[in-house]
Amino acid sequence: MIKDILTDAEHRMRSAIQVLHDDLSAVRTGRASPGLVEKLQIEYYGTPTPLMQLASIGVPEPRTLTIKPFDQSTLKVIEKAIQSSDLGLNPNNDGKVIHLNLPPLNEERRRDLVKHVHHRLEEARIAVRNIRRDSHNDMRDFEKEKLITEDDLKRGEEDLQKLTDRFIEEIAQHGKNKETEIMEV
Repeated sequence: MIKDILTDAEHRMRSAIQVLHDDLSAVRTGRASPGLVEKLQIEYYGTPTPLMQLASIGVPEPRTLTIKPFDQSTLKVIEKAIQSSDLGLNPNNDGKVIHLNLPPLNEERRRDLVKHVHHRLEEARIAVRNIRRDSHNDMRDFEKEKLITEDDLKRGEEDLQKLTDRFIEEIAQHGKNKETEIMEV
């Protein structure tokens, strides 16, 4: 029973890390990355659709993204969505492809991005702690119902804490890497 709880907790914590990874890939750094725009919602025939489903996104140069729509009629809609997003990028449309030139980040913007990353990291840590709390409560309930012994509960709590510590450390490592990437000039 405890193994099942720990397996479920590990799976849920891994999912929280994946969400963090996806969030951080959308944070702009000094170089171009398709993750910056691929989840951008585009209004396509009345349905919000991620850009990655409507176009191929390329990185021809370190500070340039190219977006080539599969359907040329979506070119203007994609351009408007990029302009209205909070990315602060100005798309250049040549009739077939949209070019996005990423200007270098100034020091103040870098610091704002680092604050944003720290906020995302804290949300991920809270998610992992909430998973730990839920799993811990499940273990206590099993112990109250006499399905596991008190010793099993103690071992389970220790294993759960080790699991939590491992994922918290992984979150910190993701944050450190992203902060280094943002502050790199």
